[in-house]
Amino acid sequence: MAISQPVGSTDLLLEVKDLKKHFPIRRGFLRRTVGYVKAVDGVSLRIRRGETFGLVGESGCGKTTTGRCILRLIEPTSGEVILHDPEKGPVHVEALDKDQMRDLRRDLQIVFQDPYSSLNPRLTVQQIVGEPLVVNKIARGKELQDRVAELLAAVGLRSEVMDRYPHAFSGGQRQRIGLARALALNPKFIVADEPVSALDVSVQAQVLNLMEDLQDKFGLTYLFVAHDLSVIEHISKHVAVMYVGKLVESAPTDELFRNPRHPYTEALMSAVPKPDPRAQSARILLTGEVANPAKPPPGCYFHPRCRYAIDRCKVEAPALAEIAPEHLVACWRAAELDLRGIG
Repeated sequence: MAISQPVGSTDLLLEVKDLKKHFPIRRGFLRRTVGYVKAVDGVSLRIRRGETFGLVGESGCGKTTTGRCILRLIEPTSGEVILHDPEKGPVHVEALDKDQMRDLRRDLQIVFQDPYSSLNPRLTVQQIVGEPLVVNKIARGKELQDRVAELLAAVGLRSEVMDRYPHAFSGGQRQRIGLARALALNPKFIVADEPVSALDVSVQAQVLNLMEDLQDKFGLTYLFVAHDLSVIEHISKHVAVMYVGKLVESAPTDELFRNPRHPYTEALMSAVPKPDPRAQSARILLTGEVANPAKPPPGCYFHPRCRYAIDRCKVEAPALAEIAPEHLVACWRAAELDLRGIG
């Protein structure tokens, strides 16, 4: 099992241990299982209360699946997801039955990537934002209307929009409605699944600033899933980098961007645009294809694309190990490589 950064017991909110999600590959007339797609393959995380934990990597690396397995929107194949509740103590999310999980969903919410498909076009804003309150029998009638108006005000929307349908709003406004819906039950933890990737750059900044304000106001904890390192650098306090279902590096944000220790992290950072055109540096172009999660290569999954690979990398998979305080890397050459970060 992968090692995680140390966190004080009073600060720890969510703990993920060796999480796996393997999707079966079925073929033939009888639909027999002939293999598995290892979408998430042994991910371990420890997320502090009140922080934003960034999860970054290329499309298809398993970031979204990890977030949905944590919330049990997708049932994990194995592993543990532990929510540390000050009143109830450690709650093993993966072991809860249907009724227990329904109660816990008040504390665990998600903001989806696409603001156009995540809102039901047949419901008004009041019905969308108020639905969690109705389902959980928390409010109805005038009380429900007042609570929805309060939630809309928290995300920067006027109460006059409650009777409108989603098609009347821009992408940024739709994502604000999605945030209001996620806040309806006063959750402790929110998975933000690339919440700004479908928005214009100027609108991205507005939504990110709003999420930070909401975090301060309501004491929220985010798992922020993204592929844009500049967004991750802005909003996250701690970052984990995924490649083909596995974590390859995890560190505090400043440390990771200043001093990456995995070649894949270095390659990702070389693609981040620099604001000063005179400060442009050579981009690292990775050769070859991303490893097939249904048939990954032996050894380190990244070695076919790594310019620093040695013979050991091709036959033996490195474990995620701590090479500096809170800085974890899965690379045999992490201690000796001098990699380029972002100053």
